[in-house]
Amino acid sequence: MNCQSLNRITGRFNVQILSLIFLLSLPLYSQTASDKEYDFDLSLISAVYSGNSYVTAGGGLGNLEPLIFEANLIPNFILRVNKKARLMGVLTPQVILRMYDKESLPVQTPSYMPQITIYYSIGKELSINNFHMFGKIAHHSNGQQNDFYLKNGEINYESGNFSTNYFEAGLIKTFYDNSLNAAQFFSASFEFHPESFSNAELKGIYGFYRGHFKFAIFKLPYKLENGKKERAEFSLKGEITWLFGDIYDWSALSFNRFIGSVTFYYHPSFFEEIGFFIQYYHGQDYYNIYFPINRDIVRIGFMTDQFRF
Repeated sequence: MNCQSLNRITGRFNVQILSLIFLLSLPLYSQTASDKEYDFDLSLISAVYSGNSYVTAGGGLGNLEPLIFEANLIPNFILRVNKKARLMGVLTPQVILRMYDKESLPVQTPSYMPQITIYYSIGKELSINNFHMFGKIAHHSNGQQNDFYLKNGEINYESGNFSTNYFEAGLIKTFYDNSLNAAQFFSASFEFHPESFSNAELKGIYGFYRGHFKFAIFKLPYKLENGKKERAEFSLKGEITWLFGDIYDWSALSFNRFIGSVTFYYHPSFFEEIGFFIQYYHGQDYYNIYFPINRDIVRIGFMTDQFRF
């Protein structure tokens, strides 16, 4: 069996596993009321969708270059009248950076991803069993200004300019299931990068149109009789993205258009604000100008509990 055939089989296996997890989560949804005093508001929806701050231990197993760590910093600044408001704005100056395991331990071309998101909960009152709409305006760049291509025609990964701006809109459905004693989250959205708002070099090689699907199963923190909060130990989150439009010579159903990840989180009782996570990621690199590189990674690290899904 040649390498090409092996890669094709492995790719199909990855899709089947991620799709199975995704589909198995859907029947678990149940619109039942919880009998505990849970803390629920739109900031939880924002935390689930935008993700958690984390730091990895090295680069993990796979085809990522040797790293000391990767850090994803996602501080959310909430704009709303009060916690019961059904309309909320979120300002997120997200930054992703990688410290490479080589001489001088460089941090090369961090990803700067500032974004503004508006959430609105549909219905007469705020509830975990509800639909929520959102819209986002975002920027993604690497802070570099040199030519995108080197003189030999290769992409200038170290200092080439990468910049794009985009819009995203979607719908989120949240449920609570008493039988599982867990909240569940499902979202579908569409992302659009106007060609005039992006580097000219990205045309034909970058996915300007993207469909996103996310799901999560997590426990809501609830108040005990002594006033303290009981925190859940485990959470699960999955993400699937499909790239549309003209990208290289890929067909509309090419597996190269698929991006997926599954993240499992564990919060031990001996830590207050952080826990451990393990993640499998497949697809184009999300680290700015490195997007042409396809990644298959399994990694572990620390994740904040404050913004936990």
